[in-house]
Amino acid sequence: MNTRLSTALMHWNYIAPLLTPPSTEGEYQALVESLDALLDSGAADEVHPLAGLAGLVGDLVSAYEQKHYPMPTEMNGIEALCFFMERDNLRQQDLPEIGNQAKVSEILSGRRAINLRQAKALSERFGVSLALFA
Repeated sequence: MNTRLSTALMHWNYIAPLLTPPSTEGEYQALVESLDALLDSGAADEVHPLAGLAGLVGDLVSAYEQKHYPMPTEMNGIEALCFFMERDNLRQQDLPEIGNQAKVSEILSGRRAINLRQAKALSERFGVSLALFA
């Protein structure tokens, strides 16, 4: 057995969870935390020794999210906001980016449009394109 494989086997209990698709929300969260730690250590740089591992973990995280949190392909800003609120278990008062609860209610009911300032804040909060809310 070569040295590289021998070393990998000695550490397999630590490595295996990073290479295994998550099957529970807890495993998914642990994988997200591991990916964050990898990226914080510099693995986002393609020449970093852990860049390949970060790519593999990122693929596993992405696959879980696509399966468990699919985002509809076509929706307007209000539908997108409703989607994110449901996904993240948010209430109207949890959206200070929009304003007070009355403004959020008016937007969700269609009586008021999402303005540019609100759209920018929501796109930053949810990490999506500004065009989704504009």
